[in-house]
Amino acid sequence: MIKTEKEYLEAKKRLEQEYKTMDEHEIKMKSAGLNSEQIKLAIDPLKSFSIQLREEVEEYERLKRGQFDVVVNLNGLGRTLIALRIYKGMSQKDLAEKLGVLEPQISRDERNEYHGASIEKIQKVLNALDVTIKSEISADFRKVG
Repeated sequence: MIKTEKEYLEAKKRLEQEYKTMDEHEIKMKSAGLNSEQIKLAIDPLKSFSIQLREEVEEYERLKRGQFDVVVNLNGLGRTLIALRIYKGMSQKDLAEKLGVLEPQISRDERNEYHGASIEKIQKVLNALDVTIKSEISADFRKVG
């Protein structure tokens, strides 16, 4: 997951380089006499990496537009906190300042996607982001046993 604008810009640049490299390899292989099947086998691993990188770039762009995944039973809450920071246009440094912590702490929390974070910590992050999360409880009310 791309978490900063710097990572996003680097990923976009890398993606452009990957496409260019694939095109260059394909031209070289064609000139070496390889057939389309052989070229496909050689290019597929490069394409796989490019597809993954493109998906990460597209995800970051969706987050910047405010398009978030649904959180079910708090699964994915950490990714949602990161997404909200990105959407709000805040850097990790900005969030750190609002929370009164150092930037490396935010970087660690986000790298771990807030795994193991206390409810209090999550609430502080939500407050710093000026975000309110509303929950809906859905249960199967059949008797058990």
